Amino acid sequence: MKRIAVVSAVLDEPHQCQKEFNEIVSAFQGMIKGRMGIPFEEAPVAVICITVVGELDEINSLTGRLGRIPGVTVKTAVAKTQIP
Repeated sequence: MKRIAVVSAVLDEPHQCQKEFNEIVSAFQGMIKGRMGIPFEEAPVAVICITVVGELDEINSLTGRLGRIPGVTVKTAVAKTQIP
C-alpha cells in the first residue's frame, strides 16, 4: 500500500551539497508529486519540501539517502491513510 508523505530538508551550505541532493531526488522522480525550494539570501541555507506518494520502503530509501549527504538534515511526515 502506498502512502503520502512530505519530505522536508534543510541544506546548510547548499552550494556544496545541492548537486548530490538533486541527483538523488531525480532518481526517485516517479514518486514525486511536488517540490518547493526556498533559498535564503541572508544565510547559506536552502529549505526544500517534497511531496511524495509511494511504498514506505521507497519513502524510507529516499529519505535515508538524502539524510546521508553531509550538510543535509531531513525530516519526514507520513500520512496514516493508505492508498490502494
